[in-house]
Amino acid sequence: MQLGKKFFNQPTFDLAQSLLGKCLVFGGLRGIIVETEAYLKDDPGCHASRGLTIRNAPMFGPAGQTYVYLIYGMYHCLNIVGGKKGEGEAVLIRALEPVDGIALMQRKRKTKKIENLCNGPGKLTQAFGITRKHNNLSLLEGPLYVYNSKLKPEIVRTTRIGLSVGKELELRFFIKGNGFVSKGGEK
Repeated sequence: MQLGKKFFNQPTFDLAQSLLGKCLVFGGLRGIIVETEAYLKDDPGCHASRGLTIRNAPMFGPAGQTYVYLIYGMYHCLNIVGGKKGEGEAVLIRALEPVDGIALMQRKRKTKKIENLCNGPGKLTQAFGITRKHNNLSLLEGPLYVYNSKLKPEIVRTTRIGLSVGKELELRFFIKGNGFVSKGGEK
């Protein structure tokens, strides 16, 4: 079942945890969300912490929109906007467990090793073909969707990785024992 507006309208901290075990779907590709990070309005690591800009404008939109940006000039990161409209919050999707379309993901990522297809934010967007052209899209209208699953994962909460500020905040969540969590993020 596709998740609706009510699901995405929950507080961003809660959304980051609620997304774990759900399925991200894009065309014939599907993966289970196994790792997320919350970015909150008063968080120095959040792109919206200094206010509204052209780049971060989707973060201030309604919950359930995408916020896709480029890091290091080469990797895209997929975020799902959470919280109330105007707050400037989002959840980074850090890792997926590939389920459907694995052969296509392997071609896009140029690797046969399934564990390396989506075990990082840049890897999963590359495997799924998600770019900035997918920025500011509604997950209610597509082409990206989030579907419910019957999984009830055990969730681990820890500090974020790969940040220079706000890295001490325990706003990273992952499914305990999952082999598809990002490299260096299994702690």
